[in-house]
Amino acid sequence: MISMIIAGIDEAGRGPCIGPLVIGLVSIDKDKEEELIEIGVKDSKLLEKEVREKLYPEVKKLAKEYYTIKIPANEIDSLMNRHSLNEIEAMKAAILINQLKIKPNIVLADSPDTLESNYAERIKRYLSFKINIKSEHKADFNYVVVGAASILAKVERDNEIEEMHKKYGNFGTGYPHDERTIKFIKDFLDKNDKLPDIVRKKWSTTDAILNRKYQTKLF
Repeated sequence: MISMIIAGIDEAGRGPCIGPLVIGLVSIDKDKEEELIEIGVKDSKLLEKEVREKLYPEVKKLAKEYYTIKIPANEIDSLMNRHSLNEIEAMKAAILINQLKIKPNIVLADSPDTLESNYAERIKRYLSFKINIKSEHKADFNYVVVGAASILAKVERDNEIEEMHKKYGNFGTGYPHDERTIKFIKDFLDKNDKLPDIVRKKWSTTDAILNRKYQTKLF
């Protein structure tokens, strides 16, 4: 009997103004879903950091295939000259799907689009083969295989941020609501009159900081 193969896709780091956007893909035999549930796999946002790190290698062991892709801040800035963030995410998700050695019966994706089904159509435009894709809001909560992908993406983004802290000091999470992040951006800009490559310059938060600084200079 041929088992059904399902794949899940999710991202970490969509909203921050510092650091990469990381997308993960996990494919499994459908009968492995229960094992993922049993070891505690779920949406990474619902798990503590230590739990995510413990589950990271366990997810890889249970996966048929797994891949991640990191889109650094300066690449996001460059791509946003021509594409929306949703389109960029779809392009990169398609790269992950195109790498699959065994074609799954279905790919489940957490949708960033307002109309949830639009994200699946975006991804399909960049694929080298036809495949059934279902994109939904809260797919990382509703499907354990998407939760598994979110764990890979989140752990790898966290690792990237930790490396950046070693180089630049502790700037916090990189999210706009984090006061340490905003202070880091402002202080770096004041000291260097530019921002490092790790900062997304096309983000509204960063843009506002840049505008305030240079408008003040102007007047």
